[in-house]
Amino acid sequence: MTLETDHSAHSSDDEEETASDETPTLSSDDIFHLLQTNRRRDTIRYLLEEEGPVKMRDVAEYVAARENDTTVAELSSTERQRVYIPLYQSHLPKLDEEGVVEYNQPRGIVKPTDNLEIFAPYIEATEKGTAELDSQLSSNRAVREYYVTAVAASASLLFASAVGLLSIPGVALAAIITALFALITLVTNLSQFVESANSLTAQ
Repeated sequence: MTLETDHSAHSSDDEEETASDETPTLSSDDIFHLLQTNRRRDTIRYLLEEEGPVKMRDVAEYVAARENDTTVAELSSTERQRVYIPLYQSHLPKLDEEGVVEYNQPRGIVKPTDNLEIFAPYIEATEKGTAELDSQLSSNRAVREYYVTAVAASASLLFASAVGLLSIPGVALAAIITALFALITLVTNLSQFVESANSLTAQ
C-alpha cells in the first residue's frame, strides 16, 4: 500500500515535470529567426502590450495597421485580408510551434507563453533604433534630403535595369544600392561630428 502511494506521488511529479518541459527553450538563433519578419515582430509586440489571451482578428488588424502606416479604423478589407491569411496559415502556427504562444486556431485565440517575455528587450531595442533614425531624419535636413535622394536613385536604377535601359549585373546593382544607403550613416556621423565641434567651440 505504501509502495502504491509512493508510485502515485512519483507519477504526479513526472507529470508536472513533463508539463513544465512542454514549452521549448529558445536559442539565440531561434529568437533572431522568429524576429526576421515584420509580421512576427509586430505580433510579438502586440502580445507584449496586451499581456493576455487575445483574438487572432485583433492581432491581424494591429499588424495590418502598422504595415500600412494607418489606424485599425481606417484599414481596408483588402489590407486586413492580406495580413490575416499569412498570420492564420503561417506566422501564428510557427510561433505556436516554437512555444512563444498557444494558438487555438479553431477558436481564433492567441495566448502568450512564458517564452514571450524573452523577446521584450529585442522589441524595445528595435523601437529605440527606429525612433532614433526618425529623429535624425526629421531634425537633420541634410540627412533627410540625402535619404530621399538615395531612395529615388535606387528606385530609378532598379526600374532602368528591369526595363532593359541599363545592363548592370544583379550583384553590381545590389552593391551600388547598398553603397548609397551606407552613405546615410557617413553623412549622419559627419553631421554629429560637426555639431559636437561647434558645441565645443561655443563653450
